[in-house]
Amino acid sequence: MDRNTITGLVVIALILIGYSYFMSPSKEELKAMHVRDSIARVEAQRAAALEKERQADFAQQQNSEAQQATETIFKQDSLPVEQYTLENNKIKLHINTKGGCIDYVDLKGYRTHDSLPLVLWKDHKSSMGLNFYARNKQINTANLVFVPNTNQKELNAEGSEQVLTMRAYVDESKYLEFEYKLAPDSYMVDFKINTYNLNDVIASNTNFLTLYWGVDMPQLEKSRDFESRYTGVYYNFSNNDVEHLSLTGDEKVDLPTSVKWVAYKQQFFSSVLIANESFPNVLVSTANNTTPGFLKTANAEISLPYSGKAIEKYDMRFYFGPNSYPTLREYGKDIELPKLVDLGWKWIAWFNRYVVIPIFNFLEANVTLNYGLIIFLLTLIIKLVLFPLTYKSYMSQAKMRVLKPQIDEINKKIPADKAMERQQAIMKLYKKAGVNPMGGCLPMLLQMPILIALFYFFPGAIELRQKSFLWATDLASYDSIATLPFTIPFYGNHVSLFCLLMTITNILYMWYNSKNQPQNDQMKGMQVMMYIMPIMFLFIFNSYSSGLSYYYFIATLITIVQTWAIRKFVNDEKLLKQIELAKTKPVKKSKFQQKLEEMQRMQEQRMRQMPKKK
Repeated sequence: MDRNTITGLVVIALILIGYSYFMSPSKEELKAMHVRDSIARVEAQRAAALEKERQADFAQQQNSEAQQATETIFKQDSLPVEQYTLENNKIKLHINTKGGCIDYVDLKGYRTHDSLPLVLWKDHKSSMGLNFYARNKQINTANLVFVPNTNQKELNAEGSEQVLTMRAYVDESKYLEFEYKLAPDSYMVDFKINTYNLNDVIASNTNFLTLYWGVDMPQLEKSRDFESRYTGVYYNFSNNDVEHLSLTGDEKVDLPTSVKWVAYKQQFFSSVLIANESFPNVLVSTANNTTPGFLKTANAEISLPYSGKAIEKYDMRFYFGPNSYPTLREYGKDIELPKLVDLGWKWIAWFNRYVVIPIFNFLEANVTLNYGLIIFLLTLIIKLVLFPLTYKSYMSQAKMRVLKPQIDEINKKIPADKAMERQQAIMKLYKKAGVNPMGGCLPMLLQMPILIALFYFFPGAIELRQKSFLWATDLASYDSIATLPFTIPFYGNHVSLFCLLMTITNILYMWYNSKNQPQNDQMKGMQVMMYIMPIMFLFIFNSYSSGLSYYYFIATLITIVQTWAIRKFVNDEKLLKQIELAKTKPVKKSKFQQKLEEMQRMQEQRMRQMPKKK
């Protein structure tokens, strides 16, 4: 950089500094600008409020026009707005004459995490009704006041099926009907929509009536974030495939093929609308709800085929109940309702469905113990079944450990630049000794699906919900022995003791198990990674089900005891003698081994034939 360039840059810098100094506004001007900005913000807020008010007025006008249109077709004069109750020992429903639909659902046998009634649908937080055109006017049945077929006193006949019919009349022979039936001791509600002689009222070009159903799903469990992971919109195609919308973000999907049911599923409870036949077309959507006390908002628009007959009937059912695998099998095994319980991927779900759940349900039914002890027995049974794999894994590691001096000798004889020759010599030693170098890993890999299966089972097991054990007040949620005055990223603001115990026992197991393995630089690097994993799990599992952390803690503890017991009964000198004896016997090669050796010989021959670089 020459002198002229430096001088030019200095001059430019002085000009910029001078401009900034002399052209900057004074304190008075800054104050005036601040006032102007404040006025502009207030005016912008006022304009936004006016726009919001205008939109609300427009919506109210539209609603008023729709209501007036409704009132000119359906008889609405002086009809009272009342609330009727359908109730048995399991559920309690409120049905409002305004709209004629369910607007409150209480599961009587359950409570929220803070001991309040467990309400799936809260008043004014759900919507349901029909949309269609009649005499060139749009009809929304939410604006109609329906007439019930009975009074509340007659409806509450104890021990019998309760039937409530709501009708919206055009005249005595023309009406729209919503019918509800609730049997004793049932989570299922029959729901029918019937039209009588409305073929000259509903527009003649109508092919579908649109049934809309929306619910703001409330928070029911202690951890909002954790419950939200299991909350969403699920649906079942007629070919029995069960799918769901995004459980983390907003999503809207058009389902143009036959749908058997639509479910608004939460971690432990669901509302499911089931077609007796199928719904030909459904538009479903879900969105995160930021209102305190609510998780998500779910909506569905369901097409009901309309052919213009004098009488049209649409038969459906509602399931309001727990996501209990045995209960869902009872109410909908043939329509795949049990798939509302997330048991993992197909092969993982198989193990949960046919092994874990039957054992758990058997212990639950036959052992009158605390659920913490039932989990302990379940863990013990699984670990005893897996003991042969644990034993095989330990023996494979022990054999490799006693062979380490011989492997060190091979490494000394063959230089590092002949890596393939060194590896072949080590493999030859293993083959003679009858040692499988993967023997320690394969048994552990075979256990991984079981660990993953239980990772899915515990957070969704409603049987553990609000069941206490030791310091944990709810085995389906996290346990907390201390609340922190701050939040640690990815960890949270509480301390889960079961999660801590799980982490400590995993580190102890890693340390104890490392003593049973041959030590080299590569193994030391792997061990560092193995110690990092429990620390990662500490952050992942701190807000998970305490029942899951407790299971992993007990399972690891049992594994440590099993390893200690095996080690006490395995003598390294005796094992080495057995290996040396095995080395004297001829090794029978499999076809795969023969082919592998042939490929290695051919590769070595090609390398020898390659011209050497000068």
